[in-house]
Formats: sequence, C-alpha cells, structure tokens
Amino acid sequence: MAEKVGQSFVQPTPSGKEELGKIEVAAEVIEVVAGIAVNEVEGIAATRGNIATGVVERFGKKVHNKGIKSGVTETGEIAIDVFCSVKYGHAIPKVAKEVQSQIRQAIFNMTALETAEVNVHITGIHFEKEEVAVHE
Repeated sequence: MAEKVGQSFVQPTPSGKEELGKIEVAAEVIEVVAGIAVNEVEGIAATRGNIATGVVERFGKKVHNKGIKSGVTETGEIAIDVFCSVKYGHAIPKVAKEVQSQIRQAIFNMTALETAEVNVHITGIHFEKEEVAVHE
C-alpha cells in the first residue's frame, strides 16, 4: 500500500449541487467505517490490533478502527489494508471477497468516496472453544 500522504480525504461535491466549500473526511473516519463494515462480515473472528488498542479495550472502550490502515495511492485514491482472522470452517477467499465488498460499499455510502483497493491480510484462524458437558 502507498504511504499516507494526508490526514484527510477531500469529498467531491455531488453533481447538480452548488459547491459551498470543501468537505474533508479524516483518515480515522474512513478507518472506523471500514472497521465496522469488516466486523459485520460472517466468518470474521477479529481484527488485529496493537498493544495500545488492547489496553483501551480492557477499559471497556470499543476500538472500531483496530486492524485497519488507510492510505492514498500514487493516483490519489483511497487504499485500505485490513488485518483480520477468520473463524475456522469458513472459506477464506469467500470471506475476504465479502470483506472487500462490504468495505467499499460502506465507505461509498457514508462518504461518496471511491476506494481504489482493499487489501485483506488474513493473520490467523480462530477456533471456537467447545464447552465440554460434564455428565454426573
């Protein structure tokens, strides 16, 4: 992915509307939208965070942009990198394609910005813990 050039993305003025000024969407907003979209995909177990997000979550705050990085390509378009783990038993290619689709759609619906690329990095497989019933 390309380096993060700016801290915000300029939103285009909708066609047929009078331009009243510039609208900028912060990179963190794009990352939060993408993070929420990824967590709605069936088969995603979790997104990968760092030590800071782990500490924040222990205090009860939900970090929606955990495991999401946004940047700008050489052509000035949005590029997203998603780092996540998949639940065991789900088809990785199918889940990854759904993640790409959900993120693109969510970002476009909320910001009217097109996403050039959504790179999905599967960092692990999550196995469900089965509870063993004790028979007496």
